[in-house]
Formats: sequence, C-alpha cells, structure tokens
Amino acid sequence: MVPKWSFDGSSTGQARTEDSDTILLPVALYRDPIRKSPHVIVLCETYYGDGTPTPTNHRAHCANILSKLSDQEPMFGIEQEYTMFDVDLWPLGWPKVRGFPVIKSKYSYCGMGEHVAGRELAECHARACIYAGMDYGGSNAEVMKGSWEYQVGTTVGIKAADDLWLGRYLLGRIAENFGIIISYHPKPMGKNQPGIGCHHNFSTKKMRDEGGIVEIERVCKELCAKHSDYMKHYGLGDGKENQKRLSGKFETASFDACKWAIADRTASIRLQRSVKTKKRGFLEDRRPAGDCDPYRVCALLAETCV
Repeated sequence: MVPKWSFDGSSTGQARTEDSDTILLPVALYRDPIRKSPHVIVLCETYYGDGTPTPTNHRAHCANILSKLSDQEPMFGIEQEYTMFDVDLWPLGWPKVRGFPVIKSKYSYCGMGEHVAGRELAECHARACIYAGMDYGGSNAEVMKGSWEYQVGTTVGIKAADDLWLGRYLLGRIAENFGIIISYHPKPMGKNQPGIGCHHNFSTKKMRDEGGIVEIERVCKELCAKHSDYMKHYGLGDGKENQKRLSGKFETASFDACKWAIADRTASIRLQRSVKTKKRGFLEDRRPAGDCDPYRVCALLAETCV
C-alpha cells in the first residue's frame, strides 16, 4: 500500500503560498528502470486538502468519464512525437551555426544512418519503458531529422494515458544522461519544417463489433461537429501553438476545418482502409499536438460515446 503524500503546491504554481499543502494521491505503480528493483515509480494525481482536484489534474475527470463507459471497454493507442535538442538549443543532428537540413526530408522517417540523430537515446527509452511495465508499442524516427515517436497501447481504459505520461517522464530523465533536451512543441522549427503531433487512436466494443463502422462514422461526425471547441483542449495554451502545426502541409489537416476520411493523412480523423473493408475497428484523431494532455484528449474522445 502506497500512502498519500503532500508537497508544496505553491512552488509548482498549483496552490497559493498561504495554503500550499497539496496532496499526492497514488493511482498507478511502475517498476523503476533507473534504480531497478526493488524500487518503483508511483504515478499520482494532485488534490487540495478539501478533495478538489488541482486545475492541472485532468486525470481525475478522465477517469470519471471512462468509468461511465467501462461496459463498452474503451481502448486507446497513443503516438507521441517529440524533438531532441542539443545543449545549444538546436535540433540534434542539424548543422551547427544554426544550419538547416534539407527542407523536404525524404529519408529521415523510419530512416537510418546519416538521416537520423538520437537513436541511442530512443533505444534506451524503449528498454526503460518495457522494463517499467508500460504497454509500449514501439518507436520510429520521424520526418524531421532529430525528431522521434514512441507508441503506447492499445490498452483498455486510462492506462494508455498513464503510460504516455510515464513515458514522457522517463524520456526526460534518460535525456539528462545524454545532454539532450526533449521538446513536445507542435511546431518547433518554423513553417518549412514538419510539426510534432500526438495522434490518439480510439475505439469502443461497439466500434470493434460486427457492423461497428456505423458507430465509428457517428463518432467521427460528432468529433468534427465539436471541432472548434475540442481544438482548445488539444494542445497547451488553448491549442494556439497547434494552429502553426495544422497548416494543411506535411500531412496535416487545416486547423480551421475538420474532415474524416479513409486512408487520408491530410484528414483530421483518419480511418484505416482495413476499417472500411471489415466495417469495424477504430479511428485515429490526428489533431492533438505533441504537447497535449492525453487525459484531456482521451476524456473528450470518450465523451462522444457516453
């Protein structure tokens, strides 16, 4: 049994100085890949003394929504993109003195050799995630040199978001040993370079069952109908930085519009061709930014089915 703990919430901007005690409520336990057994990492939610979740605790709301949908076995698979920066705050592997690689990356995506940078860190991160007990799906080099992606899930309930959160923590901790800085900014290097997203794959039992395509299409239509509102929750700062990423270029949809389609990487919400063939499966929401809060996104996706 892991007890509740407390910390100085005013130092983290989560509480007032005159009432700073903030409660840590343990919610998930992982093996510690840094210190190894018998050490563990405890994922916690944050609360005020009166039992109210802190404003940054979006997990509490997400857990509540998913509990209402538990009979439908909601499943999530999340793809977290990120950029590795050197200590000079320039992307890893890019020419020094603020030089740029070729504008249109042809070989970095799932690439090797001189077309990628930071593989040793990505591999260390993969091993750490697996040791910790995450439902780790895999990793690949991304389109912009120095950027990578790791995947978690597909997992029932809130565990995918928990695993993603722990994955971010482990990535930052391991990056310290390499002198590398991790960024989740959705458009870190300007309009001529690819962006950084966090695609969320989602399904319920109804979607996965025979004829589930009807429910998938219904959810896609609802997600697009609520597009302008959801975009405020799909990245930090009310999603405004995400607007730079969703330009309609580099296989992204437009920030100002929503469309869903089959096998179309310019769509806001994409369905794999196999979903159309089998008439059941899942959807991929491609709109969330790399710096999104996965609990906020998972809750919004689930709310379309509550």
